[in-house]
Amino acid sequence: MTASDAPFRNKLDALAKALKAYHKALLHFARGEYEFLHGPVKNEFELYSLVMNNPDFQWLRPLSGLMATLDDVLDSKNTTLTGRNVEDVKGALGLLYSDTDPRFADFRAGYARAKSDPAVRETEAKWRELLNSMEA
Repeated sequence: MTASDAPFRNKLDALAKALKAYHKALLHFARGEYEFLHGPVKNEFELYSLVMNNPDFQWLRPLSGLMATLDDVLDSKNTTLTGRNVEDVKGALGLLYSDTDPRFADFRAGYARAKSDPAVRETEAKWRELLNSMEA
């Protein structure tokens, strides 16, 4: 981290943390849907296996991938972050929720089911507030 990229790094780090909380809320919702149909998930290992392999959890993958990419960028010690990085994250999140991008239709369908959940709404409001406050 350089002094020049500290503001961008700090903003993106805060966003990454907020997205993790949001993802956790979405995962909890997806688990509840799965358990309603198939019975209880026995432990975290079974949940991990379901998330990785079961079609009922596939809708979460685009957000998971975006978060992994953001983490990789933040973990890269030899990269100076700029406003371009902030704009890239804003753009990626915009595409994820855009009705015009058919690649993420499954994510949006899962999100549409989950957005009535109070924890999903609360965590979404936090990351959106952070994102909206970011200026490149």
